[in-house]
Order: sequence, then structure tokens, then C-alpha cells
Amino acid sequence: MNRNSNRPGRVAAGLVLALAGLVSLPAAARPGAGMHGEHGAGPSMQMSERMFDRVNATPEQRTQLRQIMQAAATDMKAQRESRKALHEQAMKLFTQPNVDANAVEALRQQQLAQHDQSSKRMMQAMLEASRVLTPEQRVQMAEAMKQRRDMAQRHMRERRGVDTPKTEAPKS
Repeated sequence: MNRNSNRPGRVAAGLVLALAGLVSLPAAARPGAGMHGEHGAGPSMQMSERMFDRVNATPEQRTQLRQIMQAAATDMKAQRESRKALHEQAMKLFTQPNVDANAVEALRQQQLAQHDQSSKRMMQAMLEASRVLTPEQRVQMAEAMKQRRDMAQRHMRERRGVDTPKTEAPKS
């Protein structure tokens, strides 16, 4: 089998991850909000700007992508509020003297519908962003996001290694 025979599939999967990383911004990613207050963009927006640099996005592409990201961030913020309200409802249901299984199931169905709505919104933003970028830029972005994911996983493993007590092997 040719080593590159699955390249389109890998690129597509990587692109989904890359674009999801760009458009799944927290509310703090808006300029003037979040971690940096009135002084600038939050960490996710900074990461996006670095990604734009990495794929050599034109000024026009940057403007379009920022608009897509900001619209998605606004929508996702509203959905986060909805998720929070559903979570609070769940906590109320589970702290009742008698837990109503039917009410819990109805709430679970609402949570599933809300998750589906979020997923659809993310996919819409990813499709919009993919129309702005060239195929080469999408490949570059996917590869960069894979590198970021691999680095994050390595850091997680290292942290677990530090946090996990080490046991000495018995001496023979």
C-alpha cells in the first residue's frame, strides 16, 4: 500500500481538528475581554493569530477568519450559558429526596439536543473557514494543529509522571 494513499483522509481529519481549534474560542478570545481585560485578545485569539502567520494568511483571509471566529464565539457563549443552566437543573434533580427518573431522562435529552446544536455550529464555522483558506493552507494548519496536540499530550504525560508517586523497584 502506498504510504500516501490515506493522505487525503489524514489531512481531512487534521483539518477538522485545526479548524475546531480556531473556532472553538472561549468568550475570553474577543479583543478587550477575558484574561487580558481591556488590553487585548485572550490566549485563544493569540494562538489563532500565530496560526494565521504560520499559514501565511493574507490580510483579507485574516479579516474573514476573524469574523467567522467571532461569530462562532458569540454563538458558543450563548450555548455555554445554556449548558450551564442544564447542569444546574441536573444538580437540582439529583439533590431532591426522591430523584425523578423521567425528569432526569428529559434533561438528558435536552443536553443531547444542545450538544448537537453546538456540534452543528462548530461544523458550520469550520466549513466557512475552509472556504477562506487554500487547500495548501488547510494542510499546513492541520499539520500545525497536530503538532500542538502532540505537544499537549506529551506535557500531560509528563505532568502525570511528576504527579504520580514513583515506587522503587525491589532490589534483587
